[in-house]
Amino acid sequence: MYKRIKGFRDFYPEEMRARRAVTEQLEETARRYGFREIGTPALERTRMYVEKSGEEITDELYHFTDQGGRDVAMTPELTPTAARMVVAKQQELSKPIKWFSTRPFWRYEQVQQGRFREFYQTNVDVFGSAEPEADAEVLAYCADALTGLGLTGEEFEFRVSHRDILGGLLEAFDATVDTREAIRAVDKREKIEEGEYYGLLSDAGLSNAQAEQFDALLSTDDLGELAEFAGTDRVEAAVGNLEAVLEAAEDFGAREHCTISLETARGLDYYTGVVFECFDSAGEVSRSVFGGGRYDDLIEGFGGQPTPAVGFAVGHETLSLLLDRADARPAGAFRTDYYVLSVGDTRPVAARVARELRERGHRVETDLSDRSFGAQMNYADGIDAETVVIVGERDLETGEITVKDMRSGDQTTTPVESFPGESERPTYDDLA
Repeated sequence: MYKRIKGFRDFYPEEMRARRAVTEQLEETARRYGFREIGTPALERTRMYVEKSGEEITDELYHFTDQGGRDVAMTPELTPTAARMVVAKQQELSKPIKWFSTRPFWRYEQVQQGRFREFYQTNVDVFGSAEPEADAEVLAYCADALTGLGLTGEEFEFRVSHRDILGGLLEAFDATVDTREAIRAVDKREKIEEGEYYGLLSDAGLSNAQAEQFDALLSTDDLGELAEFAGTDRVEAAVGNLEAVLEAAEDFGAREHCTISLETARGLDYYTGVVFECFDSAGEVSRSVFGGGRYDDLIEGFGGQPTPAVGFAVGHETLSLLLDRADARPAGAFRTDYYVLSVGDTRPVAARVARELRERGHRVETDLSDRSFGAQMNYADGIDAETVVIVGERDLETGEITVKDMRSGDQTTTPVESFPGESERPTYDDLA
């Protein structure tokens, strides 16, 4: 008896059906916004992640040496792969490049609520536009996708910030600050104790008094106050950019979901401008449902031409927690339109009926186990079949088959040669 590996999961049909419904909604919304689907490999060279995030990233990767002697890793995220793909065909691709994909990723991390070692994400990215409208469209897509799943605006919120505001505020202090580590501390703010948080800011170069002042600045939503405190072009420009994104989000119908939250930092180093995360408004889902932002330097860092970019990834695991909390998760029941019941030596006719119903786009099951009439009826009831088409030897002798409505129990006979005939969806009500 083999046990499932920790951090990996099985999805039985009902759960898989619900997950598929969520994926289809996310992807259909992306298509309505003009995003085009891409496919990406499960393996990349480990070096690609080390050069982007440092040697320590290998502790989180499933990586190994393949039979060709290459050090490869199972992909832990999409952004580096998408960047590699853009660089490979940068001159051929029309700008802006708008891509989406849904696929699994792998990280060797501690298993906890909403986090597994194999996890699924839908990624949406825009390459080639530095305009605030690109950031706003991504936020608008997120809002439309979530409301399309049945959530209301009261059930989620987008926390929006700007990396240059954070970096600029840190530079304004009379101290030698490791900005990278300080921003990482901000990213961990809600996940650790206050003492540990201030300790990380102290390790990054701020005194205790400066750390408290910095933390107080982050709690304000008065962007003008922040620009005045810093007194630098960097912060002033970042404030103007954030305000422009929020103004565009207003026009695109997403501003009502956005809250300025400078504690939202996004720990990854490649973010360069506006960053955002989506949270459960009720606070019952402890992790962000999705996060993303602008990463204008990444394509150039991968050897391409300077290309601004913005995007995000929604985690299906945390999204399912939000949908469950809001009682909005799609039903997992699989609908069966027809069960074609075969009794005796009637396979050629039963197969023809099933085939023609499937050609009309219906979900059709037939007997594969040579079961009795009663056993087949029990099975049809168990799979919640809407209509049972009974193809029996005695009926065929008179050129007929029986059509039974499983909800009401009513049934009627109809000529076998005219079924399903010209009707797209023949049922008992049509034939009685």
